[in-house]
Amino acid sequence: MNKKIAILGSTGSIGTSTLNIIKADKKSFDVILLTANNNYKKLVKQAKIFKAKNVLIKNKKFHYEVKKLLKNKNTKVFSGDTPLDKIIKSKIDYTVSSIVGLAGLQPTIDAIKLSKTVAIANKETIICGWDILKKYIKKFKTKVLPVDSEHFSIRELTKNLKNNEVEEIIITASGGPFLNSPLHILKNAKPREAVKHPKWKMGKKISVDSANLINKVFEVIEAYKLFNFDKNKYKVIIHPQSYVHSIIRFKNGLTKMILYNPDMKIPISNILYENKNTYLNNKKIDSKNLNKISFQKVDAKKFPSIHLIKKCLNMGPSTPIIVNASNEVLVKLFLEEKIKFLDIVNTINKIFKDKEFKKYAKTKPNSIENIINVDSWSRLKTLNMCAL
Repeated sequence: MNKKIAILGSTGSIGTSTLNIIKADKKSFDVILLTANNNYKKLVKQAKIFKAKNVLIKNKKFHYEVKKLLKNKNTKVFSGDTPLDKIIKSKIDYTVSSIVGLAGLQPTIDAIKLSKTVAIANKETIICGWDILKKYIKKFKTKVLPVDSEHFSIRELTKNLKNNEVEEIIITASGGPFLNSPLHILKNAKPREAVKHPKWKMGKKISVDSANLINKVFEVIEAYKLFNFDKNKYKVIIHPQSYVHSIIRFKNGLTKMILYNPDMKIPISNILYENKNTYLNNKKIDSKNLNKISFQKVDAKKFPSIHLIKKCLNMGPSTPIIVNASNEVLVKLFLEEKIKFLDIVNTINKIFKDKEFKKYAKTKPNSIENIINVDSWSRLKTLNMCAL
């Protein structure tokens, strides 16, 4: 029986990787829904190739164009904020949730209600909305599995383990394009330089997050929310080769790690095929390269974002929402060349000193209304600090 699947954010890097896996095994999948924000041409192309039952284009101005291009296909077209339960009428096997930013929260909630398994690749949804998500996960008995390579690896290495069995959880970072650059280079770094990730093919926003290591801040928070381990057990180290994605040190003296090439098809495939040893046509690690594996401490002077981890975990339950919202605004401004690269983390640190910060940081993120309220305050405050 075919697996019924929906892909939220199908035109992005995660969505595209998922469809590449399905393309090699079309007979095993029925594509029930594909969604995109603005990239209607790619959405239409995907819908035709995979015979999608439904598509949703978020930007309503493209609705007519999508409908026209799919006129003679058996594909229903939706747009805007149409709830998923108005599109999908019965339980499906998988939803891959990869909409970027907080915009992915409500669709992920809807997906949890409608899917047996949700493969989640949206950091923001977890770090901002986990208190809400876990209620629905419990209510609808949905399996939620992380797609991020680090969290996928942590899950694989710690299945059925208790907190007292694990001594340390290490999340690796490639160090991004500026790992070997002196600090004065970072001061004048251009967007085109920041988005040139040495190992991963990613969108511009996540590439900038990787360039200043703020993505590791979000990954530690995400891991803390997903897994039942103490927050003080998490650590970040630099691993330039990007073969090892997480390392677990156990109380019994053992240390375990998982190695694989930096290719998102690997965690996605293992989720979709439920860890069955299915052949995946991808580049394998050359054994010669195993001699070159190295690890090093994070240089906090070059990557001061690393100090945000403790702040996010200790300064109030909505602190991650504040940091995430501010970062989204700042990365956009940087990509538009309106601020400098180092201004991103420097401005986030200024928010902690704002007189209203404590009030918003202490807000319980237990409703979408509360989350949006905190998110909106942080965005406006960030713009004001940048005098924009």
